[in-house]
Amino acid sequence: MGKVTGFKEFQRAVEPYRPAKERKLDFKEIYTDHDKDLLSDQAARCMDCGVPFCQSNEGCPVYNLIPEWNDLVYQDKWEEAFERLMKTNNFPEVTGRVCPAVCEGACVLGITESPVAIKNLEFAIADKGFQNGWLKPRIPSNRTGKSIAIVGSGPAGLSAAQQLNSVGHHVKVYERADRIGGLMMYGIPNMKLDKSIIDQRVEIMEMEGIEFFANADVGGKGENSVSMNDLDKSNDIVLLTT
Repeated sequence: MGKVTGFKEFQRAVEPYRPAKERKLDFKEIYTDHDKDLLSDQAARCMDCGVPFCQSNEGCPVYNLIPEWNDLVYQDKWEEAFERLMKTNNFPEVTGRVCPAVCEGACVLGITESPVAIKNLEFAIADKGFQNGWLKPRIPSNRTGKSIAIVGSGPAGLSAAQQLNSVGHHVKVYERADRIGGLMMYGIPNMKLDKSIIDQRVEIMEMEGIEFFANADVGGKGENSVSMNDLDKSNDIVLLTT
């Protein structure tokens, strides 16, 4: 790690929310701008653990390489940290905002001290990736000729769409609601996740070749219904992520 004694030199500190008097006047996100110095100190608190439980199944369901991108933040290598975060996490701009941060509960430093502010670090890395244009469409060089229909455009549907498209399959996503995003669009309030973030990511996924169909009620009986049988016949696989 970049700062071997950092966990002894720095105390836990998290980025504050916007003042309540300000927040109650709008529906914007509650977060403040990222503090680079604070985040560098927090990254320095990450220890060279023998077993980093933060990135194990107990600490992170997607096995984020947390100690690695903490070290890169401490070294001020933010773009490399973003690339490392994207290796395991399809949508860090979402998880950095709304994940309950079980990684912090699994942090080894948390056994005797307060844990590393991992959530703030992930959030900041993802934001810098968006702001600096490091997140670019990744268009597969070859197509397999296989067609996959995904029903539902929430976190599972969009993650599956991105993964399957990345290996060359032709992916179509069907959403019953009028906007793409599922839980991220309609289940999480704007104060925690601004919907422009989802729209921006969907635009990038469209550039990658993924097709989206809103107002498509698969299996429904109304005017916007889409036949499950038709999907089954016209695709190699139908994936249900409702």
